[in-house]
Amino acid sequence: MVREIKFDELNSLLELYLYLHESSIPKETEHLKETWNDIMNDSNHHIIVNEIDGKVVSSCVCVIIPNLTRGVRPYAFVENVVTHLDYRGKGYAADCLQYAKDIAEKNNCYKMMLLTGSKKESTLKFYENAGYNCSDKTAFIQWL
Repeated sequence: MVREIKFDELNSLLELYLYLHESSIPKETEHLKETWNDIMNDSNHHIIVNEIDGKVVSSCVCVIIPNLTRGVRPYAFVENVVTHLDYRGKGYAADCLQYAKDIAEKNNCYKMMLLTGSKKESTLKFYENAGYNCSDKTAFIQWL
């Protein structure tokens, strides 16, 4: 079942992020709690999960960004697309991305953007099959 995350599912999400690029679960500090509260109280920040048999197995983040161009229409940014290793190849992440697209459309976004650090052909094909392309824009990143 694809849906938005519930407040009490932070630990499930952090465990899932171990299959993204994290090497450990962060300590439960005040900063972590404040960040989680900020995310959960931000109507433009959507953490989408796919739950199978009571377990969060896939997720992505969709942030709606207000904008003053393109007819004052917002755009959506998708990040942290991840699926538990044991559940890959079954369409769970694709379902999360479709849910993100539905959110973007409901918010009248004119585009969605997604970045990936992966160079794997299968990953790039996955995003292309989900409707994204890598020919319209060039992404630049400055790590801080």
